[in-house]
Amino acid sequence: MKNYFMRHLQVLFYSLGQLARTPLASLMSLLVIGISLALPAVLYVTLENIQQLSTGWGGNAQVSVFLKHGTNDADARALAAQLQQHEHVSVVQYIDPDAALAEFKQHSGFGDALDALDRNPLPGVLLVEPAENTSAAQLDELVETLGTLPQVDLAQLDMKWVKRLKALLEIARRSVLLLGGLLAVGVVLTTSNTIRLAILNRRQEIEIMKLIGATNAFIRRPFLYSGWFYGLFGGTVAWLLVTGGLWALAEPIQHLVALYGSDYRLAGLSAPASLVLLGGGALMGWLGARIAVSRHLAEIEPR
Repeated sequence: MKNYFMRHLQVLFYSLGQLARTPLASLMSLLVIGISLALPAVLYVTLENIQQLSTGWGGNAQVSVFLKHGTNDADARALAAQLQQHEHVSVVQYIDPDAALAEFKQHSGFGDALDALDRNPLPGVLLVEPAENTSAAQLDELVETLGTLPQVDLAQLDMKWVKRLKALLEIARRSVLLLGGLLAVGVVLTTSNTIRLAILNRRQEIEIMKLIGATNAFIRRPFLYSGWFYGLFGGTVAWLLVTGGLWALAEPIQHLVALYGSDYRLAGLSAPASLVLLGGGALMGWLGARIAVSRHLAEIEPR
């Protein structure tokens, strides 16, 4: 067993040395593989950041219940206590008309115009947060029920835009998977073609090895390690490209979101995603080498 692992270790370093002997050709192949892997990785990171932003904007549904004018605080608080007992309601918060007007002045910029009004035009509002296990159908039924209460003027759930955004994100996610699959095939073919050229360049060496009794498994081993290195180093190049691009964009994006009063920070590739990128690249490189070796090695026989 020790001898077996020592042979593999020797072949591993031998294959690494073969790549180092042709630095320019190896670098060109690694860049092609790295760019191919970086494209779906960039799209994945973009979708993850948009997903986090959309969760922060409106991940939790909230029903705004606008009360009719003339509803006093006692009736509003009694209604809030009644709604709190509903099975699909988690939290009910009452905002009285004065507090609603003060908040509107603070955020609208129309403070002077509002001060000129004879009376407060805003009604009291109940902010109803549904329970976590509430389904979409139950949420729609809850909004409809709230709208029919005698003290309520309007019950509104502003979640349609969030649903549309999530639908678009799902389409984009599937598109990324499709693009990633196509580019994965491209990586396999690129590695396969690179290993094919290496086999053809060493044709005479392979013929001599077969003459002295070398098995196909022994001859195949360094090419498989070469393909594995191409995929692994290509994945590393992709990781560096994605990380470097995110680092370059982090400061201007942070400045932009700060203008909107947010402290959001751009998220990069997580540790699991990085492992998938590197491991997937190595696997695709090995698969490409396996295809090339299985096809072309059998065609080389000593004359």
